[in-house]
Amino acid sequence: MKYAMLVYFNETDFSALPPTEQDRLRDECSAWYNRLAQAGGCSDCARLQPTATATTLREKDGKLLLTDGPFAETKEILGGFVMLEARDLDAAIARARDFPSLPAGFALELRPVIPDGGRWSDLV
Repeated sequence: MKYAMLVYFNETDFSALPPTEQDRLRDECSAWYNRLAQAGGCSDCARLQPTATATTLREKDGKLLLTDGPFAETKEILGGFVMLEARDLDAAIARARDFPSLPAGFALELRPVIPDGGRWSDLV
C-alpha cells in the first residue's frame, strides 16, 4: 500500500537555524530517503519551493481569485512529500519514525493513497 508522507515545518524557525544545521538536516533526510528507496520502502519524493512562490486558486461568484502564498494561515507549511511503500499504517509509521528532521520540530502526516489514482469524483 502507498502512503503519502507529507512533511510540514515552520519556515521561519528553519530559516533561523545556522546554514550548517540546515544543510545537515537536508543531508540526513536525503540519506534517509536513499536508504529507504534502496530497500523498496518508498517510490518518490519532492521538496517544495518556499511558500513565497505559491499561488492559490479559488472561485467565488463565478470569478477566479488568485492569491499569493498558501491557502492556510498557519505557521507550519507543507515542505515536501515522500511516497512510502508499506503493508499497513503501522509499517508506514515505523518508516516515518526515523525521518531525521522529526526531532527538529517537523511534523509528518501519513495519508493512504487511493490505489490506481481513483477518480476525482470520489474525492470531492
